[in-house]
This record gives sequence, C-alpha cells and structure tokens, in this order.
Amino acid sequence: MKLLNFTFIKLTFCLVIGIILAHYLKLNLYIVLYSTLVLVSVVGIYSFLLKSKIYRSPLFGILAFFSMVGVGIVSYQLQDETLHPQHYTNLETSKNYNSYILKIEERLKPDAYNDKYIVAITSMNNAKATGHLLINVKRDSLKEKLNLDDVFYTSAALTEIQKPLNPYQFDYSQYLELQQVYQQLYLKPNHILQLSNAKTTLSGYADALRTRINLKLIEAGFKGDELSIINALLLGQRQTIDKTIYNNYVNSGTIHILAISGLHIGIILWILNFIFRPLLYLKYGHFLRPLILVTILWSFAIIAGLSPSVTRAVTMFSIISIAMHLKRPTNIYNTLTLSAFVILLFKPTFLFSVGFQMSYLAVLGIVSVQPIIYRIWKPKYIILDKLWQIFTVTLAAQAGVVPISLFYFHQFPGLFFISNIVVIPFLGVILGFGLVIIALALIGFLPRPIVSVYSYIIKNLNNFIAWVAQFEDFLFRDIPFTLTQVLITYIIIIAIVQVYKTQSFTWIAASLVAILTLQGVYFYNKYQTQNDEFIVFNKNRFSMIGIKKNEVLTVFHNLDSIHLESNHAIKNYKVGKFIDVLVSDSLQSIYQYKDKTILTIDSLAVYKGITFKPNYILLRNSPRLNLNRLIDSLKPQQIIADASNYKSYLKRWKATCEHKKIPFHQTREKGAFIIK
Repeated sequence: MKLLNFTFIKLTFCLVIGIILAHYLKLNLYIVLYSTLVLVSVVGIYSFLLKSKIYRSPLFGILAFFSMVGVGIVSYQLQDETLHPQHYTNLETSKNYNSYILKIEERLKPDAYNDKYIVAITSMNNAKATGHLLINVKRDSLKEKLNLDDVFYTSAALTEIQKPLNPYQFDYSQYLELQQVYQQLYLKPNHILQLSNAKTTLSGYADALRTRINLKLIEAGFKGDELSIINALLLGQRQTIDKTIYNNYVNSGTIHILAISGLHIGIILWILNFIFRPLLYLKYGHFLRPLILVTILWSFAIIAGLSPSVTRAVTMFSIISIAMHLKRPTNIYNTLTLSAFVILLFKPTFLFSVGFQMSYLAVLGIVSVQPIIYRIWKPKYIILDKLWQIFTVTLAAQAGVVPISLFYFHQFPGLFFISNIVVIPFLGVILGFGLVIIALALIGFLPRPIVSVYSYIIKNLNNFIAWVAQFEDFLFRDIPFTLTQVLITYIIIIAIVQVYKTQSFTWIAASLVAILTLQGVYFYNKYQTQNDEFIVFNKNRFSMIGIKKNEVLTVFHNLDSIHLESNHAIKNYKVGKFIDVLVSDSLQSIYQYKDKTILTIDSLAVYKGITFKPNYILLRNSPRLNLNRLIDSLKPQQIIADASNYKSYLKRWKATCEHKKIPFHQTREKGAFIIK
C-alpha cells in the first residue's frame, strides 16, 4: 500500500513537470503525442513482461517518468484552443468591425463602467469559428443583464487585452490566457441582438437556479451586504461583495472563508453524513449513502461554479467518502495526490491558479504540521481542547500558505489566529443554517424571524471582521518575497517536519543549510537592488516620475500624499525593487539623471530660451505646442508622453515623430519609460 501511495505521488509529480514544460515551452503537439504513445506502449509491454519485478528496474522507472511527463504535456496542449484551425486567432479579421454570434459562458465581477463576461464564439463573419473572448458591456440600468447560455449577435472590433503598463503590475492578460481568452470586445447594450435565452448547459441551469435563489432570498427580506456574503459562502459567487468588506476579510486573514474550498466542503460532508446516517441500516445502505453524498457534493460544486478550489475539494472528499464506505484505509497524502492527478489530467491550467495552489498547500500544512503543534500542549478541559485544536489547525494552514501568499499578495495578517478562532467554529452554523434557509426560500416558506436571525449573524460576522481589520499595525504590508524564497521556505518547513518525525542528523543538516540559503538569497536580493533607475510611470490623468537610488525611491508627482501611498504602481514597484524609503516631491521642469538630461514640458508649453540640448523631452498635461518646431530647435534623442495627455494629442504627436523619424514613447501604449 505504501509503495502504491508513493508511486501515485511520483506519477503526479511527473504530470506536473509535463504541464510546466508545456506551459513555458512551445513544443510540437504531434511529435510529443506520438512519442508519448510509443513510451506508454513500451512501458505497458515492459510491465507485462517484468510483472512484479518492475519496481526494481531502473529502465522501467526512466521510461515511466518520461511517459507521464509526456502525458502532462499532451494534456496541456490538448486544452490549447489556438491549435484548432477554426480558432479566431487563426482566421482573417478586420481591424474595424467583425460580426459575431456569441454565447455567454461566465459572468465576471463588473467594474465602474462595464459588465464583464466570458463568451464562446460560435460564428464570426458568417463562418464557423471557435474560441473565447472577454466582452465589456457598458452598464445601463435600463437594460437587463445577460445570463449564462444567452446567445446574441453583435459587431465590433477585436482589441488586445491590456498588458501591464507599470513594472511588477498584475498581468491580467496572462491570467485570462490561462482561461483561453486572448482578446476582447467593447459593446454597448443597443449593439446586442439577443437570439436565444434557452438553457443548454449545466452551468446555465446552475446560473438560473442561483438567480432563482437570489430572487427568493430578496423576497424573503435579505439585502445588501448580508445577501452578498450568502452568495459567496453558499453559492460561490463573490462578484457583488462590497470592496471595503472584501478588503476587511483580506486584512483580517479570513478571506479563505469567502472562497468555497475544503473547509466548506468538509463541513457540508459532515452535516450530510449525519443526516443520511439512517441509510446505513438499510440492506444497500453502504452503497446508497456514498452515492447520495457524492451526487449532492458535485451538484453543489456545479451550482458554486466549479472553481478550482471547489473542484479540488469535492474531488478529494468524494474519494474520502467512497473509501470510508468501502471500508478501505485512506491515506490523506494519497487522497490529495489522487484528486490532484485527476483534476490536472482534465484541467491542467488549474496548476497555475492561485486558489488551487493555496487549497492544496493549506491542506498539506494541516495534515503534516497540525499534529506536531497539537502535541505541544494537552488541555484538560474539552472547551479548551477544542479551541486549541482550532488554533493549531489555523496555525498549520498558515504554515502551508504563508510563503505562497507572501509571493502573490506581499502581506501577512498578524491577527489571523484571533479572527479564525472566532470565525471557524461558527462557519458550520452559518453553512448548515444557510442551506436550510435556501431550501425554505425555494419552497416559499421562509418566516421573517428566521431571516432576521440569519441576517443578524452575517452582519455581526462582518462587524467582527471589520473590527479585527482595523488594527492595521498588525497587518504587515509590502513584503518583498521572490519565487526562490518561496521554494526554499517550503524546503525548510518539510525539513523541520522530518526532523520532528525522524530526529535524524541528515534532516537537521538539511534544515540548517536551507535556512542559511534563505538568508543568502535575502542578502543577494538586497544586493541586486543597489542600482539606480529613472522611471516615468503610467498613471491616468496624472504625472508620476520616480528616481531610484539604491533602496530609496523619490517620486515627483501631482497627487496628494494619501493617493501616493496607496497607488498600485508605486506599491508594486516598491515591493518588486525592495524599496525601503519612499520620498515624495513636487514635479520639476528639468531632471538630471547620470549623464542624461530630461526636460519636462507641461500645459504652459514653456521651452524657449533653453541653452542646453536635452536628451529626452517629457510631454505632460497636454501642452499646446508645435512639436515639429520643438524637435528642430532642441533636437532631443526621444520624445516621451505620459498618461496625463489627451488621447488626440498623443495621436498627433506620434504621427509627427514618425514623420521626423524620432522615437516616441507614450506610456498609455508602451507602458512606463525607464532609464537604467
């Protein structure tokens, strides 16, 4: 059994390597596919001939390794829609307008101006086409929103999804590429001709059920923030959560409860096990109960939108439930590996999902670290013991996710243990009570007192989270943490766990070496920041110019100080470059950086009488000037224009620079301008 478990872990590891290789390398699908088929055939023949001796054959191990790596590569590339000849990226399109027939597949969180959806293309320019697009529909309170499975006709110009325009900014285009979305459309509601609103997919029916549930909950008296939290906790939909409330959950270290994951599914499975326990007294009860449980869990997963965290959790708990009822021993590591193997085989891009990664790491932290922490103290009283269990589970989960969380979010909530000790015990009540409320709402029998009690619980949950989040001194922000540091930190955690289990000198030495390596990486990163940069950031309607000298960043800007501290471009740059000191200053007309001179010309357009020749000219705040005359008189090496200028001016200046054959850099299009 241990050998089987270990083999499964190795197979999943090989699959992951294959997916990573396929993601970062452009490999020929057909060559990899044929090679993998040959390898799998050889492995099959080899195992048949060797039978029980295969585990002792190094050649078999090598062949099996490359076979599973090949399976991972093929699995990833088969998901690549761009390999289809009828994918819209492989078809001729007009730069102006193309006609489409589109089908809504997913509803995204709207922004201030647009409702956003992921759509599947069924036809483009009256010809069959495939692929997915992001569509942005201008918000109109008089028009009904689109629903999943709606089919409509429209015509618009394809546009690229914006790449990051400032250093270390989140790459939304790369995020959408993992979902096979490569381009977008901007539409107005009156440019949409609906062809059908019939439900044809499980997602469509699930969306219709969610809509019906929401309408029933609203009729019963739920509204506002309480309704949005119910949608997140029970229906897996976080699009309507208020930004302030969402940030409170992030800052208090409880954001995980708003994303349906293993914690939620585990609680729901425990409740279902209790409800359907009487089935075990029937003749076929040991067959019926797991069948019913798994069916309900997957129905819940579909209603919740089949996100990576939900899919992972339901897959894992389905395996656990079946194994328990078959009276088979279950190894949690084997169960986790099996669920990961199944999910990644069919959805390989989930590997790069933050939610997927954090879900597995949290569970691994709990099963490996929690028993060690729990043995430190043995409370005599049951209540203290339960609180200690919750605390150790929370601490172990944090041990699993903190390194990857620091890498992605660069912050650490110091009061996470307080918020989780209060929230987790009541989450079972909230989920169980919530499922009953949804059932009562659907049958039209939901008394007002029950609505008031549940709303009161949710409201006080939000108030408690807001209270914890207000202690900002315990929220450690802007922590630089690289991928190398993440990997070494996990090596340290693994080594320390093994030291506790084996008490061997080898693991002690390994943990000490890893700690020293982590310190070395930290000093190396600090050394790498000992350089200078001049940077013109991209900030819509404003100007921000930065001069970095080692670990000090001076920002010249026309924002107020509050905006500067919270500005995402500055925060991302500060973290990415390990900046310790941030200095604010007002904008200047001339900047001297090393041997380069940068002249800035603002709305006053004052530049006459200048006796020096600037290397660069920065245009900001839409100055009215004759750029031809400016170039002829000052002869700069390059013209720069930031995002404070009118778009019409930028277009005219670009044409002038092309005519004059002088480089023109506009931050709206090319991103931040950097001199090193």
